Amino acid sequence: MSLTIEEIAMTIVGNAGEARSLAFEALREAKEGNYDKAKECLDQAKERSLAAHEMQTELICNEADGNGIEMNLLMVHAQDHLMTSILARELIEEMIALYKRLDK
Repeated sequence: MSLTIEEIAMTIVGNAGEARSLAFEALREAKEGNYDKAKECLDQAKERSLAAHEMQTELICNEADGNGIEMNLLMVHAQDHLMTSILARELIEEMIALYKRLDK
């Protein structure tokens, strides 16, 4: 069964949103010195990012094969969510590294 553009977009949004939430949870844990829990949250955030990114990659491959989709505001919104959640996770990883360094 093939997914609709709306289902694809919402899958990306859902996974990206979960990734962002987990990354910020990791930051909160790191602030409390709970680095193992922070790592756990970041690992889960990476899994959710990967799930969203795989969906995006499939769209890109389809586009390259000449089977592109018509872009709409919902898909632009999904792409925005994905990219900002990846950026948030990457920045939070750096912030946690700084917390660890300051704790030494």
